[in-house]
Amino acid sequence: MTIELLPVEGIGEISHGDDLGAVIWDACETSPGGLQDGDVLVVTQKIVSKAEGAMEQIDPDDPLSHKPLVERESVRILRRRGDLIISETKHGFICANAGIDLSNVERGYAALLPDDSDRSANKIRDRIRALSGRTVGVIISDTFGRPWRRGVTDVAIGCAGIAAVVDLKGTADALGRELMVTEVCVADEIASAADLVCGKARGVPVAVVRGVDPSWLRRASVRSEIIRDPAEDLFR
Repeated sequence: MTIELLPVEGIGEISHGDDLGAVIWDACETSPGGLQDGDVLVVTQKIVSKAEGAMEQIDPDDPLSHKPLVERESVRILRRRGDLIISETKHGFICANAGIDLSNVERGYAALLPDDSDRSANKIRDRIRALSGRTVGVIISDTFGRPWRRGVTDVAIGCAGIAAVVDLKGTADALGRELMVTEVCVADEIASAADLVCGKARGVPVAVVRGVDPSWLRRASVRSEIIRDPAEDLFR
């Protein structure tokens, strides 16, 4: 398998009410490589939140003015240290500050997570198929930290038309041994790979990932496939 990562340039600033699927398709038409059947579009959370109006005004002169939003958007606080809060969101995500972010947004605003990122991904996918006839997968990505590891990486918070998790149980490894428990979160792997060409400060909020296994292109959901049931979680 050979994977290509293609940044989609020229999307520009997104505002509430913009037809995000159409904006992405227009940019793909003029980007090197274009968009092909079987491609996966990775769309960063920030432009989804902007298009859907998941933005809140805050005091631009108070660096902690977004903290009441963090409390509001959290269903459970796991840890506090100074100004940092690790919480569980209504989506089931465990993340810093309930996923609320001030980067790459206009001063005086905070970006909240989309209400339902699986639904957002499906909407973008359906719109692109209607405009272009292309059948693609869509992943909504966001930047999360990881317990016990330094640094952040991008993960999938929503998906459509691309597997969230690929179950390898019952298949053989390279030495012929049967895999008993292996499940691969390919949506997170694709999201993380796409960030290598999007970056955090390049103004590139979408990437095309080309060459994924066609068997991964199926109906899927982050909420139903990736979010672990608390009853199965050893740390809750």
